[in-house]
Amino acid sequence: MGFSWTVTSRFGHARTGELQTPRGTVETPAFMPVGTQATVKAMTPEELRSIGVGMILSNTYHLYLRPGTEVIARAGGLHRFMNWHGPLLTDSGGFQVFSLGEMRKVEENGVTFRSHIDGSTHFFSPEIAVEVQGILGSDIIMPLDHVVPYPASYAETEDAMWRSIRWARRSMDYHQKREEQALFAIIQGGMFNDLRRTCSRELMEMDFPGYAIGGLSVGEPKTLMYRVLDAFVQELPEDKPRYLMGIGSADALLEGVKRGIDLFDCVLPTRIARNGKAMVGEGYLVLRNAGFAHDMSPIDPGCSCYVCQNYTRGYIRHLIKANEILGHRLTTFHNLYFLTDFMRAVRRAIQEEKFDAFYQQFWERFDGSPEE
Repeated sequence: MGFSWTVTSRFGHARTGELQTPRGTVETPAFMPVGTQATVKAMTPEELRSIGVGMILSNTYHLYLRPGTEVIARAGGLHRFMNWHGPLLTDSGGFQVFSLGEMRKVEENGVTFRSHIDGSTHFFSPEIAVEVQGILGSDIIMPLDHVVPYPASYAETEDAMWRSIRWARRSMDYHQKREEQALFAIIQGGMFNDLRRTCSRELMEMDFPGYAIGGLSVGEPKTLMYRVLDAFVQELPEDKPRYLMGIGSADALLEGVKRGIDLFDCVLPTRIARNGKAMVGEGYLVLRNAGFAHDMSPIDPGCSCYVCQNYTRGYIRHLIKANEILGHRLTTFHNLYFLTDFMRAVRRAIQEEKFDAFYQQFWERFDGSPEE
């Protein structure tokens, strides 16, 4: 079975679909937990499967540096190396490389950068990024792109956008050798609507099997991110999946789905879990707070996950305050279950033509920080 994507139902711009990969089918819209270094922190692959995770993401930059492609190749590829046998997406490492600041130098041929681990010098070109991901053996791969920070000037953003387009073409030309992997495009253009539309149209002419949206969730207000999405998402092909990179809060997932986004990923649910912050329908609980010390109720009384069925807020707070690993595991398990179950409910609302009511009920209940 190769790669394909099919729309199964619609409600407004929101839609459900089935993403077919050589390693299984992913129901969309879906949230992908991030396993940056070949592991979703604090979780086993078996636990991820048990809560219904369909696809996960790993990071090319980090795996290239450690443990290195030779180690992963000897293991038979990333799936075998990490014991995850479902669909797997790897990003190109572009975001990480461009986050290095003075530790990297951008040229037309690629990016020279110094490792954050030992300071050693490395070079990534669009071709090398595709080659490394070929060795990793992921099912969906991403091209090297030029990411600009927020805020950035129009001139800087436009220059990076055109470079990303040229690099996308080079990536596609090189990728022809590996048809078993689906290469998605990445739309750049910062916060400028005209640049986003230009980038979208240029990439659509190359006819990629999927379109990712990069360069958002980089520090801008969520309201601005939504306005940017509104400017161009509906111009993207209806028959191709749309992937909004770096989004992981329930409110942003829902707003993305409303605008026609199919895939999301983010470190947010696992990162905040390690700081004792749990996701609930109302927003977030900071379990480290003293007010939970004597609270013997579950994290979320309405949640059916293993954690909420067996452990209390007070116990988990004790574990976190004592810096016990189990506390991090329990909050991580709950947060990933919460988002996975939330996306199941979103899909059901679309299929049953109840998305408007679902959307309204969510916002009547949700009181989380708008910048989470």
